[in-house]
This record gives sequence, structure tokens and C-alpha cells, in this order.
Amino acid sequence: MSSLQTTIRDLRRRKARERRGLALAEGVRLVEEALAAGVPVRGAVVSPALEATSRGQTLKSMLTERGIRLVEVGVGELDQLADTEQPQGIVAVIEPREWSLAEVAVAPGSVVLVLDGVQDPGNAGAILRAAEAFGATGVMFLKGTASPFNPKTLRASAGSLFRVPFVHSIDAELARAAFKQNKLDVYAGVPFTAQNHVKSLAGVDFTRKCAVIIGSEGQGVSQKLHAGAIDLAVPTVGVESLNAAMAASVILYEARRQRSLKP
Repeated sequence: MSSLQTTIRDLRRRKARERRGLALAEGVRLVEEALAAGVPVRGAVVSPALEATSRGQTLKSMLTERGIRLVEVGVGELDQLADTEQPQGIVAVIEPREWSLAEVAVAPGSVVLVLDGVQDPGNAGAILRAAEAFGATGVMFLKGTASPFNPKTLRASAGSLFRVPFVHSIDAELARAAFKQNKLDVYAGVPFTAQNHVKSLAGVDFTRKCAVIIGSEGQGVSQKLHAGAIDLAVPTVGVESLNAAMAASVILYEARRQRSLKP
């Protein structure tokens, strides 16, 4: 077994990804997105399945032309290395860019998303994709949230993780300090109720700098962050709440709509 294969097996563990600053990209599209974004690819394991399509053949040629190390294995061996059932013949080791908290900048009229205990990596990745789609300034992954480098987060982001500024493993106190330093309005996403103190989307001025906290699927926004925030709810009919990714998408869409109307 090559050292690259050993590295891939090691990177299946969160601690190894965080220690090495590396992650895994599976499938043709995700590796294409990494290359397009300038993300360093440290090597890739490929099987004959990659060359089953012209797109896969092109990708393999691109990797070869860039001098990226490729290790050829059988289909069965690659399937064992992969996290997905259909990895499309490639698993690559990548070195995603990491931003500092200062780089998750907040320009006038921008929105920072804060993920507070969102544990489902699919939801976390979908939120990253929505953040890019609707022009969020950046995303904070607080401690207790799914890792942005989890293979499922990467896949669900569809490449947005390579382009949207984000920070991870941030504690609540540091996040609160950043809110204060950047003079952000802070909103906490909560289920829709008839309580008067809960703002609906129509009552929020998203042309101002703000942070929107999306809490865990089961517990919501943590008490430490909730205490300094204004409750914000997406009006719903028949259901009390949306899942984290859906709620974030609706909020970001409204923010984008308001900003587009501002002269």
C-alpha cells in the first residue's frame, strides 16, 4: 500500500484532518472545483472508472499535466478508500485554504452566517452553498458544529467551501467579540411562533451589517449566544420550523433581495 493510500485512510478521521490541514475530495466535480479554485491537490488515487467518461479522462489529463501524483488502483480498492458508494474513480488529497477571523470581513450590507452546533455535515455543506449563492460575506463554524472538511460537508457544498471565506472551531466568546468589534446586528434563528418579541424576515433590515446564527437541529441556538441576539423566525404554515439549511437559505435569499433593492 502506498503512502498516499495510508494518508487517505488516516484522513477519514476528523482529528487527522485537523492535525494535517488536509481533506479528501471525491468525485470528478469536486476535484474539478478544487483545481478551478486553486486549491492544492497533494495527490490522488484513481481507478479505471475515472476514464469511463470523457470528463473523467480530461480531469486525469489535467492532474497529470500539473504534475500531481496519481496512484492507479483497482475499482474495488478505490471503493474501499472512498466515503461514497459511487466515487467516480477518484479520491484526491487536498489542502483547503483556511481564513483567519479577520478575513471573514463584513462590508456594509453584508451578512455573516454563524453555525452554532449544526451537527449534520450535509446541512453544513448546503448552508455553505447557500452562503455563496446569496452573497454572504462569510461563515463561522463554532465548536460543536460539523467540520467543514468532513467529506459529506465538502460534497454538499458543491465546491462553495473552496470559495466562501470561513473559520472553524471558534468558541462562542470569540464569536461574540467579533460581533461587537464589527458592530453587527445579531439575530438568532428560532422556530416561528406568535410571540411578539420574535421578528419575522419582513421586520429585519438586512442592508445593515449583521450576523445570523443558525443553531443545532435539535437544541437551537446555544444560550450563551442567544442571550445577546434578537430572535428571528421564518414565517411558516403548518410546520413550526425548517431544517437548518432550509432556514438559512430563506434568510439569505431575503437578505440578498433587500440589498438588491437598495440604491
